[in-house]
Amino acid sequence: MKRYDAVVVGSGPNGLAAALVLARAGHSVKVLEGQPTFGGGARSMALTKPGFVHDICSAIHPLAAGSPFFSSLPLERYGVRFIHSDVPLVHPLEGGDAAVLHRSIDETAAGLGPDEKAWRRLMTPLVSGFEDLKGLIYNPLTKPPLKAPFLAARFGLKALESAMGFAHDTFVGPKAKALLAGCAAHSFSPLTTPLTNAFGLILAITGHTVGWPFIEGGSQKLVDALVAMIREAGGELEANQPVERFEQLPPHRLVLFDTHAHVMTRVCGEALPAGYRRRIERGFRKGPGVFKVDYALDGPMPWAAPIAARTSCLHVCGDAEAVAESEAAPADGRVPERPYVLVAQHSPFDPSRAPAGQQTLWAYCHVPNGSTVDMTARLEAQLERFAPGFSQRVIARHVKAPADFEATNASYLGGDISAGAVEGLQLFFRPTIGLPYVTPNPAVLVCSASAPPGPGVHGMSGYWAAQTALARLRRS
Repeated sequence: MKRYDAVVVGSGPNGLAAALVLARAGHSVKVLEGQPTFGGGARSMALTKPGFVHDICSAIHPLAAGSPFFSSLPLERYGVRFIHSDVPLVHPLEGGDAAVLHRSIDETAAGLGPDEKAWRRLMTPLVSGFEDLKGLIYNPLTKPPLKAPFLAARFGLKALESAMGFAHDTFVGPKAKALLAGCAAHSFSPLTTPLTNAFGLILAITGHTVGWPFIEGGSQKLVDALVAMIREAGGELEANQPVERFEQLPPHRLVLFDTHAHVMTRVCGEALPAGYRRRIERGFRKGPGVFKVDYALDGPMPWAAPIAARTSCLHVCGDAEAVAESEAAPADGRVPERPYVLVAQHSPFDPSRAPAGQQTLWAYCHVPNGSTVDMTARLEAQLERFAPGFSQRVIARHVKAPADFEATNASYLGGDISAGAVEGLQLFFRPTIGLPYVTPNPAVLVCSASAPPGPGVHGMSGYWAAQTALARLRRS
């Protein structure tokens, strides 16, 4: 039986990134995927009716657009095209009003009323220094940004704060607070906890620099491009190959797990020391779950705020306090009554997503890990609240609860699409304190979002894990 230099378990963007780096370096690589299609959370399928293309998980890609690894690849040659809507993000408010994140700092600030100067003062140095800040956003702590230490410190001090604390200290009006809170809610954490402001700042900065684009034809296009490049470099990929025991792996020098850290320890069993397995199982906290509904609509969303029709991404909940209340619930083991709903509407800007005159809508909210509560009515009430008449547009829906996420992706334990909570020290030390990507077994590495820099479609966890793998392969 062939012995591979590296076997990659899981084919999400990080696993594919790791495989591509290793294959291009001349190493024999095999990717094993348990599902019928490659891609993990970056797949696209016809979930509702024929002709409607839905992203099954990740749908809007600011971190992919700014990713140093993806930027180094000839993605366009493989059919990957990022589409930008007129504005990156809209956060609807009561009465048909909205907070809007434009690519332009000045245009954004002009719409924030009394916080115009505060937003411009906050964002201008961070946006102008984005290239230098990428080291903080996309690198592990072992690879700090050294070019602009003062800018990094300026960002870092603000990032350490809670989103709500920072918003109330910095802004006075509702729009700027809501805009920041909506971005920070991507942390899946209560917005009163430290470090949640990091998410708010990063996503606002990317909106002003690289935008919040999506991929024409579906997120699957990015996966297909990576798969094609791996095969061209001599790598092998095999779908429908779930790995449940370490003994199932083909002979290898190294194995890289693009899975939740808990899945890795379960598969590895005694290939990892018992003490290390206990640290992961007891100390690496799972993140909240998600509840998602994909819609086929017979026409455009009837948003009360007209500008909402000009974006592909919306944060639907209300003001900053409403967002904070929703995000506090899962941490307490509760489902939110009025959930913060992340919405993507691709088809107004990408006709390939739906039949002419019709539209897709992608919407999910955060719930406790493993929740069995049907959130459809609560989620749709929020959509109806800010888009009166929405329910009359629905011609089909596809509901996906936390258990359904895990059933279609073994790494999404209890609906945890973040591969572990991203809060406190666990934001930096993933999956445990120590050097990133490595385990006590020198032949076993972590290349998933359970390792730095964490969740998001950026491929950087896989890229950095591959650098560690390359060093080990050179020494062995």
